[in-house]
Formats: sequence, C-alpha cells, structure tokens
Amino acid sequence: MRSVPRRRLLAGLLLTPVLTGCFASGGETAGQGSADGSRLRVALAFPPAENLSPYGADATLLSRLGVTEGLTKLDANGAAAPALAESWTREDDRTWLFTLREAAFQDGTDVTPAAVAAALTHATEAKPVPAALSGVTLKAAAATKATKSTRAAGADGDQVRVTTEEPDPALPLRLSSPGLAILSPKAYGKGDGGSEHGSGDTDGSSGKGTRPDPLGTATGPFELTKVSGATAATLDRFDDYWGGRAQASGIDARFISDGTARTNALRTRQVDIAEAVPVSQAATLDEGTRHETATTRTTSLLLNTDKGAFKDPALRAAAREAVDTSVFAEDVYEGYADPGAGVFGPAVTWAADKRVKPTGRPKAADPDGASVTVATYNNRPELPEVAQVLGQQLERAGFKVKLEVREYSRLESDALAGRFDAFVGARNSLLDTGDPVSVLASDYSCHGAYNLALLCDKKVDKAVSEAEGLADNAERQQAAMDAEAALLGTDAVVPLVHQRIITGVGTSVQGVIFDPYERTLVGTGTRR
Repeated sequence: MRSVPRRRLLAGLLLTPVLTGCFASGGETAGQGSADGSRLRVALAFPPAENLSPYGADATLLSRLGVTEGLTKLDANGAAAPALAESWTREDDRTWLFTLREAAFQDGTDVTPAAVAAALTHATEAKPVPAALSGVTLKAAAATKATKSTRAAGADGDQVRVTTEEPDPALPLRLSSPGLAILSPKAYGKGDGGSEHGSGDTDGSSGKGTRPDPLGTATGPFELTKVSGATAATLDRFDDYWGGRAQASGIDARFISDGTARTNALRTRQVDIAEAVPVSQAATLDEGTRHETATTRTTSLLLNTDKGAFKDPALRAAAREAVDTSVFAEDVYEGYADPGAGVFGPAVTWAADKRVKPTGRPKAADPDGASVTVATYNNRPELPEVAQVLGQQLERAGFKVKLEVREYSRLESDALAGRFDAFVGARNSLLDTGDPVSVLASDYSCHGAYNLALLCDKKVDKAVSEAEGLADNAERQQAAMDAEAALLGTDAVVPLVHQRIITGVGTSVQGVIFDPYERTLVGTGTRR
C-alpha cells in the first residue's frame, strides 16, 4: 500500500518552534524487519482514563504505541510533516486542501476523503472537544474538484478541504495532534456489536458526540486488538501499513502507574521498554539502559481562580511568592530538570529571548491560615514529592494545606470540575498541537478544554486571540510570549520545573523513539 509522494511539501506555511532536543531512535528505519519479529513488551505510566478515546488524555497512549495517526505529524524541528496527508496547500486565509496518500484502515477499508472528513467532523462534535480544537471551529469535506491553484501545483490524489471559521495559520500543526487521529467510519458507530472494551457513551444512533472505538479502526503500524481494563493491552502488527511493515510482530503493553514497579519490571527483564522512569530509580539502571530526553514538559502549580481561597488574586500572589523553584529542580528531580521560568522552558530555544516580564500583579496578602487542598497524581512519581515540598513552602507562608494524591484517571474529572484549590501537574506544553499559542488557548482561555485553573481573564483571552491571528513565525512567537506574560500576571499558574524524561530500554532493543513532544515511542523500526 506504499505510495510515492507526488510533490514536495510547500514551504512557508508552517510554524516551527525550535527545540534543543530532537527525535532520536537509535536506529529507527522503515519496516525492513524479518517476517516474524519478536513482540515488544512495553510498560506505560498511565492507564486508560477514557476508554482509550483519542479525544482526551488517552490520545497519546494510542500514538505512543503506534496505533493512531493524523493527517500530519511533527518532525524533529517541530514543523508539520506529512502523515496520512502527503501534502497540502493553503487556498485562502481560511481554507486548506490536503492531498491524501494511499493508505488503509486496520479494518481493511480504504482511507478516503469522505472517511477523513467524517473523522474530523466527529472530533469537532466531541464534548469536550479535543484540546487541539480549543477555540477553533472547522469544517472538513471531501474535495469535489481541484482549483486552478491546486491543479497548477500538480495535485492528482484524493483530497480533503478543511475550512476554519477564522484564519488559522497553525492548522497543519493542529492536525498533527494525537487527539485528531483519523479512524475508520466503524469507530464512530455500533459496528458489529462493539469491541471487548466498549466504545464509551455510545448513544446507538449516528455516533454524534460519542467516544470512538480505536480497536481495529486506526491506521498506524500496530493494531489494537484487545484491552484488559486499565491493566494491559494487546497489539498486533498491521501488515498493510502504508509506511512499511513493522519489524516487531506486536506489542504487549502493561499499564503500571507505580514508577518503582515499572523500573523493576525493566530491570528483571519482564518488559523491554519502561517509560517515565522516576529520577529516584534512574541510578538503579545500567547506563546503557537509561536514556534522558529534554522535553517541553513543565511541572506547574495551577491555582483555582473560580472558587475557594485562590479566587482571591492577593492569595494567589502569596502562593507564588512562597514557592522556591530551585528546590524542585535540584532536590526532587535530582538535576533532571531546570527551574521553572514560564509556560515554555529552555527546550523551546526561542522562548528565553522573547520572554516578557509580567506586570500588574497584585500585592500579596497574608494567608492567615487559609485552608487549601493541593491535588496531584502518582503516575509520575516525582509529583507527590513535589506536592509535599510545595505544601511545606505554603505552610511556612501561612496557609493550612491538605494534600490529595490519586492515580491520574481518578483525578482528572475532579480537577477539571474545580474540586481542588490547587493542582500540581506535568504538562507537555507543545504536545497537543506543536503550536505555543494553541496550548495557551486550550489551558488558560475562558473556553479552554483543559483549563485546570478555571481561569477566565479578559486580558489573557485578548492576548491569546491576537496571537492566534498571526501567520508570521517570529511575530507569532513573540505574541505567544506576550500572552504568557499576561497569564503569569494573573498568578493562575506558577511554573515549577521544566522536565527531562528518562526512558528505560533493554539492551536488546533498538529503534525506540525518544520524542521531546512525548507523542511517539514505538515505530516501525522498534525491535528486539
């Protein structure tokens, strides 16, 4: 099913956040392995929280295991690169035309313009919408005819036209999001009676607004065939993958939220790959099995601006002043992190030179024993320790602190509903779209889908809105930093550290993908 690209990617349409890190794979190549490669055993930190729906936190589980793909993907420099779409053109400010490559879904049907348009339409109807579509209204349809400009460019393949309500210069980046994976029509309905794990809140009708089922309906090199609740998943090689046959015959994935247990599973050779090795366990691994990757992930303290003690800006200022970020980087993360500087850390190389100092912050008030509940999750084992140290710092400042620690899937809905005063979380700021403006919209605007601080601030929304309309790369970057300054001025978020992640890899394993965006882990060339 492999096709030859029909033309080169048009330059000048993409926004490129430059990273200090880059994709490294230790030998990732297109599928040229043996016919019956060994199965890979992979330990993941986060169990499914939403029935493996691509519309929420589970989207990256699917992309990291090589199950799902979008129209585009991110390359090593953070630019949009071809995936299911082999090329695209911008027809006008609001319209883009994507030419599809020859590819098949894992259920044996073809990837067609109608199927792609339907998949994108379902994503726009999800409630809540995927983070990549926060603040964006788009329509997708199979292209009925080529325009003069696309004929001149030599387009001769199946095409999908995507139109946005407002100009969106970052659309090719946005469509790379794991949350906008393209699944076959079968994923969005009842099909033949459902899969082994169910498809979520299916209403039994058209599937509008429901969670799609990724079992056997995606396009990646590995097909999800079985999910055993929140403990394990089985994947088999998809032999008709457009990018070539994977070298591994399948993947046996285990969801192990305890970091020490994940590391022990690697050390005792029960698994071949263990993601998110705790810094406290790094020294227990041989140097050859320990791989450090600089990422755009930032650990932050998010303060509930809607209710409770931190609705008061003066108490948010008191919390910010109480925090000593150097303690987290050096002590909790044992040097595998940098002190928090903003939403965007040193892995985004242009951010420091464009950073703007926040202004207009209120004077801090005396907490006077104000009670606050600080919540976090234990899937990333450093976070409970971060929360504990943070609690001590807040108590020294005069707050009365209660800690709440859960597994992430049992915490997310309560956090989004504002049931805690503060939340300590680790967020890859460029994960959803690769676009710095988009993460500000999804996480901190009034209508953001992942707004854990419940922030609704006119100045922040105005700054984000202005940045969203800019097409020039340098201007958009500067506008993103202006919006970051407006955000930090509210004290809704206190950046604590910028992380480096540690991946444990068995010595017999090759081709693991070390991705600064944390979207990919296993590919066609991953093998043992």
